[in-house]
Amino acid sequence: MPHELPPLPYDYSALEPVIDTQTMKLHHDMHHGAYVKNLNAALEKYPNLQSKKVEDLLRDLDAVPAAIRATVRNNGGGHMNHSMYWKIMKPRGGGEPAGEIVQMIKKTFGNFNDFKNQFNDAGAKLFGSGWVWLVGKPGGEVQIVTTPNQDNPISQGLFPIMGNDLWEHAYYLKYNNRRPEYLAAWWNVVNWEEINKRLETFKAHLEPELAHR
Repeated sequence: MPHELPPLPYDYSALEPVIDTQTMKLHHDMHHGAYVKNLNAALEKYPNLQSKKVEDLLRDLDAVPAAIRATVRNNGGGHMNHSMYWKIMKPRGGGEPAGEIVQMIKKTFGNFNDFKNQFNDAGAKLFGSGWVWLVGKPGGEVQIVTTPNQDNPISQGLFPIMGNDLWEHAYYLKYNNRRPEYLAAWWNVVNWEEINKRLETFKAHLEPELAHR
């Protein structure tokens, strides 16, 4: 199969008590696993697309045949989103950010607390299922955005630096309908080292003169 379900970088129980063990099992094995299975099934009749990375498929959805475009958008997005999501969390994570992300947050949002409040507020207000993101823009700036369903910002020409899953399957067993509570607790498992790596990747893809700002 061209696309594979990546293993969790930690045990199912590693993010307790923020994210419970049963949620992690269902979320990773069943939900993410289904996105990968459905994506591979959609690409079976298109061998020329099977060698493409999922981000390349999502970056140019218009180049994907119309017959499978929606399936690739939904399941490719689910695969890419979750592959990031597992990595930007870790046991005993959270706390104040360190590294280059601090300067980006201060420049754009003033301070970490204001950034966190804006991020959580955007996530709480999203109607239905989707994601809340900190994304990089082509000019080098960052902003908070939300996307519906499993849409990834890369399809809009934006770079996903970090994002939180707002589908009910990400939090409902523990938090029920209390999405704001989940959003607030999630910061205790954030992996700032991985987020800084993603910020570096974003800056490396900018025009050379922008990358050195």
